[in-house]
Amino acid sequence: MGQISWVRDELLLACALVVENNWRELRQNDLRVLELSDLLRALPLHESALLDARFRSSNSVSRKTTDIATAHPDHAGSATKGGRPTQKIVADFLADPKGMMDAARALRAGIASGELYNAPVHPDEVDEDGQTSAREGRLLVRLALHRERDRGLRNRKIQQAQKLNEPIRCEACTFDFGATYGPLGADYIEVHHVTPLHVSGPSETRLEDLALLCANCHRMCHRNYAGEAWRTPGALRDAMRAATLHADPPAS
Repeated sequence: MGQISWVRDELLLACALVVENNWRELRQNDLRVLELSDLLRALPLHESALLDARFRSSNSVSRKTTDIATAHPDHAGSATKGGRPTQKIVADFLADPKGMMDAARALRAGIASGELYNAPVHPDEVDEDGQTSAREGRLLVRLALHRERDRGLRNRKIQQAQKLNEPIRCEACTFDFGATYGPLGADYIEVHHVTPLHVSGPSETRLEDLALLCANCHRMCHRNYAGEAWRTPGALRDAMRAATLHADPPAS
């Protein structure tokens, strides 16, 4: 079996370990490396590779911590050839250490709860090229999408809006399925996390954490683009306003 490249989720966990070790590499017999090796082999990402004992072994995890540590700009000496994804994860941790550590902790919590293993692969967790640009990796995106498709959660959010006499319409573009399609579209809407799981952590979703969105806006909120795979309804409204302002005027 050929070498399988490290993906964002794995690099997130490995870099968090290096950060906790004061940006120093960890040896293969370190208990933290052994634990991370077991964790990476258990992730629902590379199931076909698990028969190979060398896959994400303690030795390979240790080498990756070396790649990460030597990619730090303050490292004295030459850097190992960790590749661009490794350099990117290091840059992201340096730019936003708290946010990235929160994402790593949220991913670990999602794994520990077992909920991640029940979430099926979703096409929106990657971009059109099959890659993820989400800073938190694809697994937390997968978990959020899985929760948002929970019919019971969606129904409870709609019932809450009805009790508060709020319209059942998209909070980004104001599209109203009932007004457009009549009885066929009555009370039809999708739900979206207002706060991403890499910020809130994979705790039980509260109704206050959800927004109502039409299908188009929901897809745009989760589209992998420019390093993000999650947006608020407000951010989407800003994008729509900006697009309108910069649109070409109609031909005379």
